[in-house]
Amino acid sequence: MRRYSAFAIAREAARYHQGWERAWRAPEPKKKYDVIIIGAGGHGLATAYYLGKNHGITNVAIIEKGWLGGGNTGRNTTIIRSNYLQDPSAAIYEKARSLYETMSQDLNYNVMFSPRGVIMLAQTEHEVRGYKRTAHANALQGVKTEFISPTRVKEIVPIINLDGPRYPVLGGLWQARGGTARHDAVAWGYARACSDMGMDVIQKCEVTGIRNEGGKVVGVTTTKGEIDCDKLGMVVAGHCGDLARMAGFRLPVESVPLQALVTEPIKPCMDCVVMANTVHGYMSQSDKGEMVIGGGTDGHNAFTQRGSFHHAEETVRALIETFPMVARLKMLRQWGGIVDVTGDRSPILSKTPVENIFINCGWGTGGFKAIPGSGFGFAELMATGHSPLTEAFNLDRFKEGRFIDESVAAGVAH
Repeated sequence: MRRYSAFAIAREAARYHQGWERAWRAPEPKKKYDVIIIGAGGHGLATAYYLGKNHGITNVAIIEKGWLGGGNTGRNTTIIRSNYLQDPSAAIYEKARSLYETMSQDLNYNVMFSPRGVIMLAQTEHEVRGYKRTAHANALQGVKTEFISPTRVKEIVPIINLDGPRYPVLGGLWQARGGTARHDAVAWGYARACSDMGMDVIQKCEVTGIRNEGGKVVGVTTTKGEIDCDKLGMVVAGHCGDLARMAGFRLPVESVPLQALVTEPIKPCMDCVVMANTVHGYMSQSDKGEMVIGGGTDGHNAFTQRGSFHHAEETVRALIETFPMVARLKMLRQWGGIVDVTGDRSPILSKTPVENIFINCGWGTGGFKAIPGSGFGFAELMATGHSPLTEAFNLDRFKEGRFIDESVAAGVAH
């Protein structure tokens, strides 16, 4: 694979861009692989990448029933942060945030990481106490955050209205090294690197059955035939429950729609990410000038990739109070994803009741920010049977009562 560089751009410009290679191969599946990853989203591709990079396992297939990155990876608001209260959460999200900082260089692919900073607004006295507590916990965890005053919030975000009648801004939890990245580029960069290591990225290949013998996985049945494997990783977000049933066990997750929208593009007016968790609304400005707006999950279980109108209305109504200028903008487009949510609002990265089947799911609305840390830890778990990053997120915690409660600790249910 040729490296991308300024010299490569100049060379191809001179020959009318006729010499570019395909970013990744489109092979037919082989009969058997050492590892099969189901799901070619960010988490699945990152797992495959770190299996190859860190553990030398390259006889890997990443199987995707649709197109690469066409699920939640391409349907989110791209926020990256690690200011979580619980130690296991802070560890895996901070690992992810640090890997994002060097991802473009590591993958030789510009993922457009922008450490523009993230503010989580405190709009009630309860949130003020909670975020101050989180800032102290982050200091002990080595995660750099600080609780800032309303005046400082206004300095960072001049367009904000501090004196909303329902939701006044009382301060905020500020993580200067948080930010955003280009979601499609993250998936494409990982796919290109995996393909370069000899891995097979197989699209339009749906898994219709999981075969096991004597309680041990032996392969999968797909729309492109049967494929054998020694180890199987399930990384399919909202559809993880369906795959688990195919394998013969159940997961403590539920799937719900999550929606977002963008406005028409405008001139630069906000150079950080703002999260208003009292109303579960958050906003940033894209490189193209669009205001990217997200909200909370819908209140019903569904597998639709669109949200309900009333939920978008509630989110936008609250954001207009905090950012009055939003009222003058037109909505450009809206979309939704299918997120898988656990009871304690923390993910599952674990072995399963079937030997050599591993599950990575339950990220809820916080999956994008965790992609490289999740892939790093899950690859280690699959390769060696243990990872310090994933140990606390195993399935046994639900029957043992070892919950990692981030629904309150993080101030938002992700």
